Order: sequence, then C-alpha cells, then structure tokens
Amino acid sequence: MSEQHENTYDAIIIGAGIGGLVCGCYLAKAGMKVLIAEQHYQPGGYCTSFKRKGFVFDAAAHSFGGYRYDGNMNKILRGLDLHKRITIKRYDPSDIIISPEYKINFWADLDKTLYELQSAFPDESVKSKDFFNFLTNPTPTDFVALRKKTFKDLLDRYFDDSRLKALLSIPILGNGGLPPSLISAYTGMKIYTEFLLDGGYYPKGGMQVLPNVLAQKFKEFGGELRLSTLVKKIQVENNTVKGVISEKDGFIPSKYVISNCDAKQTFLKFLGKKIVCKELLAKLKNMIPSLSIFVLYLGIDKYFETLPNVGSNVWFLPYYDIENLYLSAKNRNTTDLEYYMVRVSPDGKTILAFVNTPFKSKRYWINNKNNFLEAFMKWIEKNTIPNLSDHIVYKEAATPYTMYRYTLNYKGAAYGWAGTLSQFADSDFKKPSFIQGLFLTGHWTTYAQGIPGVAYQGYDTAKFLLKHEKLTFSKVHTGF
Repeated sequence: MSEQHENTYDAIIIGAGIGGLVCGCYLAKAGMKVLIAEQHYQPGGYCTSFKRKGFVFDAAAHSFGGYRYDGNMNKILRGLDLHKRITIKRYDPSDIIISPEYKINFWADLDKTLYELQSAFPDESVKSKDFFNFLTNPTPTDFVALRKKTFKDLLDRYFDDSRLKALLSIPILGNGGLPPSLISAYTGMKIYTEFLLDGGYYPKGGMQVLPNVLAQKFKEFGGELRLSTLVKKIQVENNTVKGVISEKDGFIPSKYVISNCDAKQTFLKFLGKKIVCKELLAKLKNMIPSLSIFVLYLGIDKYFETLPNVGSNVWFLPYYDIENLYLSAKNRNTTDLEYYMVRVSPDGKTILAFVNTPFKSKRYWINNKNNFLEAFMKWIEKNTIPNLSDHIVYKEAATPYTMYRYTLNYKGAAYGWAGTLSQFADSDFKKPSFIQGLFLTGHWTTYAQGIPGVAYQGYDTAKFLLKHEKLTFSKVHTGF
C-alpha cells in the first residue's frame, strides 16, 4: 500500500484526542500502518486527568454520553472490544438544573424527568411529553427540516412558558456555548440526546482512563503513538499530501494525513495560504470559534452535607433571560459571573466547575486568573454549596489560555467552531476537495458535539478512508 521506505506510514493522525484515537484504532485494526503524533505528554485532548496534592482532577471533560446499547460510544467500545477493559458507571440524575423557583432533575428514567417538568409546569404538560418524544424518536424527514432551524425554533414549536424554555436552554448554552437562538436545532438535539437523556457516564479511575485504553488498543493493533511530538507542517506535492514534518523527527512520509486538531492551524499553518484554495481561505476568515471555558478545580477535606449528589452536573440559572446570559458570557469581565456548572467527583474528594468565557488574551488571564478564581468560588458558595470555603484544601483553575496551551485549539475554543446554522455540516472541514490524501476528524469538522460526537467522527473518517482503500470494514467487527 505504501511506498517502500523505512519510516513510511499509510496514515498519520495529528492529535491524540478521542476522535484521533478512535480513527487510529479502526485504521490499524484493518491492517494499515498508522502513526498518531500528539504534542502533549499524554493522550486525550480535553478528555484528560491530572494529579495535584493527592487529588485527581478531570481537566475539562467530566462525563460522557451515548453509552446506551445502541449509542455511539457503546458501539465503538464494543467494536474495539474495550467494553470489558473499562468499568463505566452511570450517575443518576446526570444533570440538575437549579433556578430561583425550580429544581429539575434529568433522570436516566425519562418518565421521572417528565414528571418533574410536568409538575413544575402543568400548563405545558402535554407539550413536554411531545417535545421529548420528538427528541428521542425523530424521523429522517425531521432531521432534514432541522438543518435550517435553530434550537429556539424547536422550543417555540412546543412551548409558551419562557421560564421552561430557559430551563431547557441552560444545558445548551453551557455545553454548546451558544443560546438557542443561534445554535442549530440539530446540534441542540444532539446535546439533549447524548449529554442529558443518555448522559452521566463515567469511567472508574477518571476520564483519563478512556483515552488510555484507546491508546493501548491502538498499539496492540500495531499502531505507533508518539507523545510530546509537535507537528509543524503537512508536506504537499502536486496537491497531494506526502507526510508531515515534526519538530522532533523532521519529515515523516505518509500516504494519508488526518488532522484531529484545530482547523485553522491545519489549513493556515500546516498547509499554508499558498496551498489552501481561495474559497476556503475566505471562509476561514469569517468562521467563528466557540467560546472557551474557565474551569475551577477544588480539593476538599471531606464530603459534607451541603454538597450536591456526586457525579451529577448541577447547572445554576440565576434568571430566565438566556440571551442576556450569553451576551454576559461572550463579553465577560473579571468578576462578571452568572450561570455555571458545578460537579462533585464520584470519589467525593474534588469539585469541578466551569463557566463559558471568551479567550481575550494570554496577558488578560495572567493578570486576572486569581481574581476570577476567587469570585467564582464565592458565587458557587452563595448559590449552590453553602460553607464551601470551610472545606477547601486545594484550589486551582484553568483559563482559556490554558485550554489553548494544552490543545492548541484556536482561541482555546471548547467546542470547535461555534455551532451556528451557517457553520453546521460544512464538508470542507471533513474532506477538503482541493487536496488529495487529507482528512479532518474530531470537533472541528462542524459535525461533532462532545465525546460521542468526536468518537463517531473518528470512526466515520476511518470508514471513509478504508472504503477508498478497498479494505474490509465489516459491521461485525466495528460495532456499527
């Protein structure tokens, strides 16, 4: 398949995030010679963990969805025979939304969730049931229609009560970085079906376990993983990829290159403006990244009475104007805190909390990180966890610049490109037509959302490439 060369690969994947690891596993399983080059010292991207002062913290991703029997994560882990290597528990409720008047739990049992919503909003009882029936049983025709709709259009189709619509919108804002008026209906639906209605899954040992078992399986299939390996350029001749140039190893030849990293970096830095077609350059100039996040990490002395349920994502909604909450996050000032998500780890020893924030600049966060950290702690203590400060023995935070530094995502974007209607499902960000042998996968493709989404994109990219190579990709062996 490849040219005869000692260091030639059939495929090089840039980035060992979940999408890159899944893609690498399926390619290597099919017999291809695959290299994954990762600039960080451990695999996982945003799905990593770290240790400080005896505490284990999840860096950003803190749970995942899509692990129902026919869910993407279940199919992928079974298809790679990894479901027996990893112990996954589902925390119930997966999400809790708290507003000035209401507390709504999202249970594994959808009927229980509906009962709470219907009890809180009796006038919307029938519409609530119809809405969740639509989310869980959409037809192919529905999906086509949704491509031109926002999630607000979908909510307005079913509900009249603005408070209920706000309660249903806060996980969309937190997990997608956009209000319902801007996020595509399809993306909003995926957040619900994969994050809330089938969410709350967590691997025993922390989120780092997930990329670690994928990386180990990739090696068992014959793949090579090089950590702390920064790719500087994608080598191209006659509009065809020839390999990559890494900072440490120089030129590494390959028939295919798959970028599982920031799309701007892929096109403008790895390829360069002389190679990228004018139409895509113009598109890139106008593309908008998602908001980033500020993540708070707290180690506590013990599990105490006012803490929320372990493993549940608790969303605090201070008032019901979602559009204003989004604008506040988009233009956030140092102590300008309103909505947030807070979660007690399954071991009851740590707390993770995050708010959506813009990137601003490296200097801004160097100057304001500590003020932001302290303000965030006080806001959580005031609204969600009384007496929190009495139990903190360790505190740290990651800023949007931290997110950029560890992943090189453009402006520390938390979700790739912003999931607006105009930026949804753009094929140029999966398989650019102007160059042969280059693919993109992961959350910068404009198709993916969250861990189940990027995992599926990794699978789908491998499937497309193997079909092109006329290699076997049997459903029996993939899980799909």
